[in-house]
Amino acid sequence: MTRLPIRLRVSAAFAVAMAVVLILSGAILYVRLGSHLSLALDRQLRLRANDLAVLVSRPGTPLAAEHRSRFVETGETYAQVLDGRGRVLDGTAPLGRTSVLTADELRRARVDEIYTNRSSVPGLDEPSRIFATPVTRRGQHLVLVVGITREDRAETLRSLRDELLVAGPIALILATLAGYALAGLALRPVESMRRRAAAISAERPGERLPVPQTRDEVQRLGETLNEMLARLEAALLRERTFVADAGHELRTPLALLRTELELALRHGEGEGELRDALRRSSEEVDRLTQLAEALLLIARSDHGHLELRLEEVEPAELLESTVTRFEWRAKEAGRPVSAHAPPGLRLRGDRMRLEQALGNLVENALRHGDGEVTLSAASENGIVDLHVRDAGGGFPPDFIAEAFTRFARPDHGRSGAGSGLGLSIVRTIAEAHGGSAQAANLPAGGADVWLSLPSAGPADELQR
Repeated sequence: MTRLPIRLRVSAAFAVAMAVVLILSGAILYVRLGSHLSLALDRQLRLRANDLAVLVSRPGTPLAAEHRSRFVETGETYAQVLDGRGRVLDGTAPLGRTSVLTADELRRARVDEIYTNRSSVPGLDEPSRIFATPVTRRGQHLVLVVGITREDRAETLRSLRDELLVAGPIALILATLAGYALAGLALRPVESMRRRAAAISAERPGERLPVPQTRDEVQRLGETLNEMLARLEAALLRERTFVADAGHELRTPLALLRTELELALRHGEGEGELRDALRRSSEEVDRLTQLAEALLLIARSDHGHLELRLEEVEPAELLESTVTRFEWRAKEAGRPVSAHAPPGLRLRGDRMRLEQALGNLVENALRHGDGEVTLSAASENGIVDLHVRDAGGGFPPDFIAEAFTRFARPDHGRSGAGSGLGLSIVRTIAEAHGGSAQAANLPAGGADVWLSLPSAGPADELQR
């Protein structure tokens, strides 16, 4: 069944369900009709017995006489009058003088009314239903027996059965065809979406699946698939933008490196000029290395492979280690870098990655900001915030929302060189730790960029 088309499977299931319904309905109808016919037959016997009992109670009124046409139908009904010993005192043709009751039935009939069945009686080869009731004539206790053939009941049931056997398959076939047609109508929007999906490709962005306004599962499926296409298109656009921006960023240092080497080869006169060329080339190689490492980190995080070596970290030690790394840069720039963190704070994280994130923030503050660079830590509601602040001009107001976007750089405000990946890497590391990265301008001037990370605890579970 799994290899069949959905339309055929739905039609087959519909046919099986309809077959079960028709069979059960026919069986119930057949049984109920048989029960009603049996009750009607018993009521008819009782009415005939009541009429004949009046005749039997009158002496000299034989059952086979002129009353036969009114109370007894030839070939359909019959009657007998039995005494206490089972002898036939009176009866209708063709029973003759043979009792239709057994001795046990006669004994019970002398006390109360009874019903019984016979497969055949003398002179009649058809099954019949018998009703026996006690009567009295001239003080003598007799038994009146009234019988009727069950052929009419059987014929009615046979007729119903034949009609069901003919009408049932026809109804099943019609219902199956209707189910097949309805399944086709229901699946038509799915087929339309399939054809459109087959035509959608990366070279034709912006196309979406046709969604029927049916307010059912098919509409929800189409809307969900369109949302998925939108996400895939956005992801593809980000990848293309990422590749284009990465190529642009790599092209500049490579061009500079090539120029320096060519100048050194062609015009280098003396050891001093060659050393200067090699120094500048080394700086471009360092820039290329940092850029390649940044791109590799972002690519790994996008594919969920950014590995973290989690351990318990004290924010105070982390900030002091970062300050030590940039101490010489701060002295050269004449800008102090300090760290302040309350004792007792703990968080679980990858020390190397967190130092990398804080280093990027300090690097940005030294390169783009002004004044003192301050590193601090604070904790609230189980979250540890690691802040890096400076006293420069801050971010352009319209750039804060895009500050953590890859290759994002303001057109004005903070100036200087850079790849635009520093803050993006900060956000990537923060999210890998189950936290976030945010930025804001200080009221007194300057920028504040911080990481919000879960604090260390016995139940902490950090996402990798």
